Amino acid sequence: MIKNIFILILFSFLLTSCNVFKCKKKDAVSKLEGAWELTYITGPRIAFEGLYPNKKPNINFNTKENVVSGNNSCNSYTGKLEVKENKIDFTGPMVSTKMMCLDGQGEQVFMNTLSKVTSYTISDDGKTLNLISGDIETMRFNKK
Repeated sequence: MIKNIFILILFSFLLTSCNVFKCKKKDAVSKLEGAWELTYITGPRIAFEGLYPNKKPNINFNTKENVVSGNNSCNSYTGKLEVKENKIDFTGPMVSTKMMCLDGQGEQVFMNTLSKVTSYTISDDGKTLNLISGDIETMRFNKK
């Protein structure tokens, strides 16, 4: 009888803990939701301010609709998004407006770097988003 009670308690604990972890995963994805402004990008030898002298790129996540959109410092863009735990995939090509940009190569650097992103982290306070390619942080954003 004691053995059966112990098994029942253990089983209840396992079910409860599974539900807690599912909620935690959903909370992590929900932190991604909303608008973010670029503060750092890796790769180019040009200073960040030189790449984006007039307007910093931004990104908006709609995880309910699996859509990403934003502005790459000159043109607006939008595309499909897949998020699972901390893995992220900007599926398919991004659609972008075609305005003439005089700011140099910042727009291309942003879009090329974004296409290589494989995962993300969000700071504990929810104010900083890091986009990662492999194991290298390639972009950093602040919550708007």
